[in-house]
Amino acid sequence: MANRVLRSSTVVAALAVPVLLMGTASAVAAPGTPPGRQPTIETVSNPRPALVSGGQVLVKVVPPQRTRRVDVSANGHDVTSSFRAQPDGSLLGLVTGLRDGANDLSARVSGPGADRRANLRVTNHPITGPVFSGSQQRPFYCETQAFGLPAATQPFCSAPTQVSYQYRTTAGAFAPLADPATRPADLATATVDGRAVPYVVRVERGTIDRAVYEMAALYDGAPSPVSPEHSWNGKLVYTFGGGCNAGYHQGSSTGGVVNDLFLARGYAVTSSSLNVLDNNCSPIISAEAAMMVKEHFVETYGPVAHTIGWGGSGGAIQQYDIAENYPGIVDGIIPGVSFPDPLSTGGPVSDCRLLERYFGGPGASFTAAQKQAVAGFASYDTCVSWDKTFASRATATGSCNAAIPVPARWDPVTNPRGVKCNSNEQLANQLGRDPRTGFVRSPLDTTGVQYGLAALKSGTITAAQFADLNAGIGGLDHTGNPVPQRIAADPKALHTVYAEDIVNSASQGLRETPIIDQRTDLDLAGFGNDIHTTEWSYVLRQRLLRANGTAGNQVIIENHATAAEAAAASAYELDAMDRWLTAIDADGSHRSRQQKVLANRPADLGDGCYLSAASRITEKLTYPASGRCGVQYPVAANTRMVAGEGLAMDVLKCRLKPLNFGDYPVPFTAADRERLRAAFPGGVCDYSRPGVGQHAPIGTWLSYGDERTGTTPPHRVTG
Repeated sequence: MANRVLRSSTVVAALAVPVLLMGTASAVAAPGTPPGRQPTIETVSNPRPALVSGGQVLVKVVPPQRTRRVDVSANGHDVTSSFRAQPDGSLLGLVTGLRDGANDLSARVSGPGADRRANLRVTNHPITGPVFSGSQQRPFYCETQAFGLPAATQPFCSAPTQVSYQYRTTAGAFAPLADPATRPADLATATVDGRAVPYVVRVERGTIDRAVYEMAALYDGAPSPVSPEHSWNGKLVYTFGGGCNAGYHQGSSTGGVVNDLFLARGYAVTSSSLNVLDNNCSPIISAEAAMMVKEHFVETYGPVAHTIGWGGSGGAIQQYDIAENYPGIVDGIIPGVSFPDPLSTGGPVSDCRLLERYFGGPGASFTAAQKQAVAGFASYDTCVSWDKTFASRATATGSCNAAIPVPARWDPVTNPRGVKCNSNEQLANQLGRDPRTGFVRSPLDTTGVQYGLAALKSGTITAAQFADLNAGIGGLDHTGNPVPQRIAADPKALHTVYAEDIVNSASQGLRETPIIDQRTDLDLAGFGNDIHTTEWSYVLRQRLLRANGTAGNQVIIENHATAAEAAAASAYELDAMDRWLTAIDADGSHRSRQQKVLANRPADLGDGCYLSAASRITEKLTYPASGRCGVQYPVAANTRMVAGEGLAMDVLKCRLKPLNFGDYPVPFTAADRERLRAAFPGGVCDYSRPGVGQHAPIGTWLSYGDERTGTTPPHRVTG
């Protein structure tokens, strides 16, 4: 697809040549202008002025020294009265009343000599979105009432903003508070930057980008973007929720914002219902929602020192993918029980559905140990869980949310244009639709995959079992129903998922993002049926290593699945990430962002594990597992890895090589050879080569259009 540059926002000073910036927008001095003599103007609530939303934006003006007067205008109207002087000598102001489309801001400085001016073009988008995610899903069922907001109507599901208050009791619970000025007898205190403050929390709920957003922060008076509250530490935690599903509804939950771990330390917390992957399995839409909600937060509370991502499973996917493709929304991430992206898991999920069907039929004679060896997990129950919980997400209607009325759902005869509850639906703007079926093009593929290859080589299964398994495993059609044929990916989908980094390459924004991968061990110890297996942390690490030559910006810390260890790990990791980001912020050197991230990792922060809630050890974690942590936390594999795929797990469709019976350590009968030739008519997977369609991504901050322009070929957003 074409890689075009969006040139809707330029930043110029008087007599200056227009330039395009990928970061914060600021004025550019005319050639020959001495440093410090030229004013600058920049957007603070959204550092990309081409992507502003909601009709307002927080703006910073930095005047030169010896300035007598600063006048700020928006679209020719004087807005100077909105600005307040800041301790660093800059001016900060919330500019409201922006019209949809282009808006021109100007700062004129009077002083010795000629007046000087800095201009900035801002492109405003409706608060209902979209900004860059492309055409929105319709129908879209509203769920505002689940949050205590009034009922809303399609397609925007908008509801008025509501503010409420809670307080933390001395018994350790949150309780409603009608009047935030009151001080209940059982009011606890929070500690912010060493100061004890009343533990009263302001909670705001409303709608942004068709989602319900929430934000919470300690309260000591009405928040102001130009005069931050003293009870807020100036930092933000953005929470993300798990799952993965087709969308078409608003969602009844967010990642959660009333959280003692964050609030007790003075952090503000934000989230949105479209930041729960079970409501929205699109990292692109999630990135847009997070950008817009964070923008609104800054316009309410003021500039943020840094933003920390938080959340597990699908919440980890969003953090990894947003940091990779839309860097700057979150500055550091703490993904829990992680996966790298939604599509990388598609292979093992579909494999488990096929294996369950096979073992329940022609493969019924396989023993428990043989099933486990074919699946690769520490327990075959993990495969059972994948089939029961997530394989339905690849079907037409098997995972429809209750908010989607049954009559509205797809039926091949009675309602062929109905809602399809396939998780790929959320990627329609990226992958497009197959005109033959009406379903979103799929990159899922099993052609050439040798199921049970490692089990055959280890002697756990026989040659006859290997041949029967691969001849009889079959595949799934576009509706998710079993068919005798293997699954074949759509070539256009394969090209797109690599070009647009939907299969996370870890080669863009992630290379300069601090990462603490929070790996709660769910592989064994009674959790053998859990899908959140540990190898996925090392999958992402392998991608970092291959793309960047280092994974020094990713720390993996393992803990047991106990409340005490989880609490200890969470508190340590939050504190460590804050210290890491604070050191990066203070690094005034000329090093690159990636170099600063690597150089400023705290000395006590490194790979390791918890032996107990009171005992954490630091040692290099490896795959396969080794050392003391390896004894405590063994790491297994998955269906594709034991079929020959490498640890990076980024080959969606393998390239093929001829079937060669000399490659196997066991002989096959003539009948088994014929069965394998029939199973692999084009050959078997050659994982020594890149996958079909696999190539470097085209860049970050891709836009797929907005409601005014419609879906377009992706182009990078500048400015």
